[in-house]
Amino acid sequence: MTACTKCGSVENILKSGFIRGKQRLFCKSCEVHFTINLPQKEVNKPARQITIVDIAKSLGIAPSTVSRALNGSAEINASTRQEIIRVATEMDYRPNLLAQSLNRGETHTLGVVIPNIERPFFAGVLAGIQKVATEAGYRVMICQSNESHATETLNVQALVASRVDGLLISHSKETTSFEHIKLQLKKGLPIVHFDRVCNEVETAKVVQEDFEGSYILTEHLILQGCKRIAVCAGPRELIISISRLNGYKAALANYGIPLREELIYHTNFIQGESLLALDGWLNLPQKPDGILAVHYANAIDMIVELKKRKINIPSEMAIVGFGDELIASLIEPSLTVYHHSPFQMGGIAAKMLIDNIIHKDTFQPELQKMKGKLIIRQSSVRQ
Repeated sequence: MTACTKCGSVENILKSGFIRGKQRLFCKSCEVHFTINLPQKEVNKPARQITIVDIAKSLGIAPSTVSRALNGSAEINASTRQEIIRVATEMDYRPNLLAQSLNRGETHTLGVVIPNIERPFFAGVLAGIQKVATEAGYRVMICQSNESHATETLNVQALVASRVDGLLISHSKETTSFEHIKLQLKKGLPIVHFDRVCNEVETAKVVQEDFEGSYILTEHLILQGCKRIAVCAGPRELIISISRLNGYKAALANYGIPLREELIYHTNFIQGESLLALDGWLNLPQKPDGILAVHYANAIDMIVELKKRKINIPSEMAIVGFGDELIASLIEPSLTVYHHSPFQMGGIAAKMLIDNIIHKDTFQPELQKMKGKLIIRQSSVRQ
């Protein structure tokens, strides 16, 4: 305890400010002001987040004085500012970045909504987004819709409530209504679509070569001698599924091969559904001799099942898939795929969004396609 320098009283001493790097005190007994040097010891750290008010109370000064000192105001004496910074450091004070950002009307945060974080494709996209965002000084908030339209809508609302500067979104397979996106666009929120996009709104979009990739895969099967090519398609309403199915149809038409509806099976990218499709095709009077899976994981599931049934791949059944990851090259036989680059897609989408945020008034939305390539492996090459 500090005693009054005049009367020696201890119990009647009050903090009354801070001057020239020293604590100013007041004795109620003899009504005298005096100053002392603050001890250079660590200040107790409360478990909660330290605020400017806590620092001000510790020093017996106004919160506004602490705020000006921490913001480098020339109005505060240099020794006073140094003492405030010392105490703030010892108390482990950390500025509220969100509050500071809101004062400037921005948070330097990008919101991201993806269908399924467990899928390697979307994990790759997120890695690309994170790299570009970090290099540009932005943070990333990630939400997963889990392939649910309702959850996707809630994700968007949560990110907007968190004051993100812009939104990157790939829609769930359930999403056919886009009012939650249209609403935010009307409010002026910059939005960029990637992979699973919406054609009802004018936003920048980054997509794969869905039509072209499926055409190339189907053409590859035809050139290997396949005449009855089945397609394990995706959800009927999903734009990428429609584009990939159309690529398959175009290849058949260009090579004069009849389109057979019994060889088209729509799935929700679920393992059991692709195996139901395979079971149905193998029970046809004229079985297919080639299969295109618009999602590579379905192709891998069917390879495993065909091997169980002792059906030779590729001589009896050639298989190809859209998309690629390590397991596609490790499975026996290895899977022929149309390879794309999710990491690059994420990076390009993030750059588009940041450009949209910075140049909001002049930004022109555009569609950018990610070029892929055919990687031929054992599952489709016939001797």
